[in-house]
Amino acid sequence: MAEMNTATECTTAHVGCCVAGHGVASGRAADSPYPAGTISLQAPLFARHGVDLSPYQPATLNLDFSPGEWRLRQPDHHVEQLLWSDRHPPETFSFWRCRLQPLDARITAVDALIYYPHPETKQAHHQPAGLVEVLAPPLGSVLPGERFQLWVDARCCRLIQPARLRSRLLEFLKFRVLAAQEAFFWDDADGFRRWLQAHWPEACDLSDQDLALTLDQARALYTELPMPPRP
Repeated sequence: MAEMNTATECTTAHVGCCVAGHGVASGRAADSPYPAGTISLQAPLFARHGVDLSPYQPATLNLDFSPGEWRLRQPDHHVEQLLWSDRHPPETFSFWRCRLQPLDARITAVDALIYYPHPETKQAHHQPAGLVEVLAPPLGSVLPGERFQLWVDARCCRLIQPARLRSRLLEFLKFRVLAAQEAFFWDDADGFRRWLQAHWPEACDLSDQDLALTLDQARALYTELPMPPRP
């Protein structure tokens, strides 16, 4: 288990908007199969893995940072294949330390945790890439639309702007494609990622779909070649 980041390392701030969640983490949803809430059910099991959720309210605060998208790595805590319910298979969870404060500063900043059920092990209630779920101490009344400042360690939690990054990548490719023409292009996404890792690693934050779209744009703008059919 990774050593927890200190609060002083959470120095990169982003502003997100509180949005209504599914009501499953807290148990507030009328149709939830977990009246006590999933966090209350999971907390004792996380404690056995060294993850103490007792300082936090047993519910998640859903913060939307769209059109940005989060890229999360090197969690402070990681729990593999936790069997916390008999209703579905085990799930994997990661946590990152952060700090949180309402943008109007009605309370001081508090220590919090980003709570991340891995989508590849989660059967329902998937979240968009621009949203993070945060576990925090009681904050008083919080309504959808309220804005919060979230401080993170940028080495582990990066908020990217895909449209802006695609535009920069297209410009980065321009003269390389003009010079090499068809010889520049790859048959597989992995080959392009390896090239980017060596020449411009920042672009590797883009999804495979975004990379493919950018290559298609480069081919259309900088060559006279026909677009290859996509499967």
